[in-house]
Amino acid sequence: MRKKHWYNYLLEYIMITIGCALMAVSIDLFLAPHTIAPGGVSGLAVVIKKLTGISVSVTILAINIPLFIAGVVILGKAFGAKTAYAVGVLSFFIGIFNKLFNHFIPTNDLLLSAIYGGVLLGVGIGFVFRTGGTTGGTDLVGAILNKYFPTLSIPKLMMFLDLTIATSAGIINRNVEITLYSLIALYIIVKVADFIIEGMGYSKAFFIISNKSNKISSEIIQNLGRGVTALKGKGMYTGKDKEVLFIVIDRSQEVKLKNIVEDVDENAFIMVANVHEVLGEGFKPIKS
Repeated sequence: MRKKHWYNYLLEYIMITIGCALMAVSIDLFLAPHTIAPGGVSGLAVVIKKLTGISVSVTILAINIPLFIAGVVILGKAFGAKTAYAVGVLSFFIGIFNKLFNHFIPTNDLLLSAIYGGVLLGVGIGFVFRTGGTTGGTDLVGAILNKYFPTLSIPKLMMFLDLTIATSAGIINRNVEITLYSLIALYIIVKVADFIIEGMGYSKAFFIISNKSNKISSEIIQNLGRGVTALKGKGMYTGKDKEVLFIVIDRSQEVKLKNIVEDVDENAFIMVANVHEVLGEGFKPIKS
């Protein structure tokens, strides 16, 4: 495995710091003032504050200690170091911003609070996850489960754990609308965090079936500068062997590729799929 340089670690911790700051702004300005609890330890801390008056930052630290120990055991010391830093920085920012903003509330509209709070929290969580860390709580539990169920993303695993917390916010306030707004915020958080983790750039994957596959391949290679892979297939209706061309391109090349196929064989069969991330020659380098 390629060894990381010191500046790679520095950039990761800078990203964690920015992510935690965004999360703290979301909690202090939009979520906590309205008891919107979109899951997570932060959401649970908002509910506990409503019940007991204990500050959100203190509750987050208290709950995350045993979870942090479990994370170190299961996920390793490097992961534990990032999580410990993230938990501490998040609690610090929540406490500081709470005093700095002095109970300032940008809006009393619950829907706007759920939307903006969800977006900021989702971006912050996404930044932390991209470094391989967590901020503790259900995202730490999600990261642990992701180790055993890698096909499920951490944000989606979190969603199942967070539903109960979101529901409890409405119960505490005796207002079902709070639960509904919490679920809106939770949905936004999951989608935004997934978007940040998977990458902002989408590529396109083409599967092309044509009797003129050689001509199409040469045109693609010559005009688009992309490699083409021929997969062996068989038409079950005709019983004849066929070549299935597989190509991954940038979104900006999609129309040009379709035009190439149309010019060569207007009867070709094309299937197009979105690809969240492409690593390797011609795209982003593979990082260990």
